[in-house]
Amino acid sequence: MSENTATAATPEAGDATATPQTDAATTDAAATTDAATTDAATTDAATQGAGDAATPATGVSKAMIADIEEAMKDVVDPELGINVVDLGLVYGVHVDDENVATLDMTLTSAACPLTDVIEDQARQALTTGPGGGLVNDIRINWVWLPPWGPDKITDEGRDQLRSLGFNV
Repeated sequence: MSENTATAATPEAGDATATPQTDAATTDAAATTDAATTDAATTDAATQGAGDAATPATGVSKAMIADIEEAMKDVVDPELGINVVDLGLVYGVHVDDENVATLDMTLTSAACPLTDVIEDQARQALTTGPGGGLVNDIRINWVWLPPWGPDKITDEGRDQLRSLGFNV
């Protein structure tokens, strides 16, 4: 669900590093390379800086991704009794400038009738507590691709399931 926007850098007239381009193919290749580099840098920044707190222009302190993921371990799948993080149901987390978390999540089955229970638990885990919680609000984006499978369960989740008698 990440949005990557890339714009190719174009040298300005007074730019000391600007060199004239006379070949259209060279110009297109350079612009494509610049766009790909910018896109990769945006992706790297989103991945590497995902856990960094930031204070946007609104003065709201953004929650750190690692803290959100840790708090989501309090959200337990009602049928299996294992938290949604270790089950591999949380595919991604994004926090906007208003400190609203959007969680990309899936379920073990698209027919699961317990989406409301999981959403309520997630809201409770992330928006309440000392100081008002980690985030101001949450949104859950239920996704079905890629489909969930046992391969998404963490090692800790596997240990928990084995202790309950599951063979994973």
